[in-house]
Amino acid sequence: MRRTAYDQLMKPLGVTRAQWWVLAHLSRHDGMMQTELAAALEVGKASLGSLIERLVAAGFVERREAPGDRRAKRVYLAERGYSLVQQMAQAEISLNERILGDLSSAERWTMIRTLSVIKQALSRQLGA
Repeated sequence: MRRTAYDQLMKPLGVTRAQWWVLAHLSRHDGMMQTELAAALEVGKASLGSLIERLVAAGFVERREAPGDRRAKRVYLAERGYSLVQQMAQAEISLNERILGDLSSAERWTMIRTLSVIKQALSRQLGA
């Protein structure tokens, strides 16, 4: 539901869920190899390739050759992409305040702690 609410906030910016997911990931790991990005996002290389093409055409990202390997491409946020990521971050802060506004600080802390425990258990399960 949160992703759907966030999608609605991104719609006026002209960004789809798949696009904002790529941009958000690149904001934390700029310059990833396209194959690494596909693996990290758990999407196929072909579908990511066409998605990146649309992001390049919109001026949000750039593809650059990897040093020493002309076939390999790294994906970087373009200036327009950085600006959009900043808008996305502000929208996320606003959304979080609206959806968590009725929780006390103690309730927020408990929620974060509980979700962290669940995340750690899932990580152990997947690593097993």
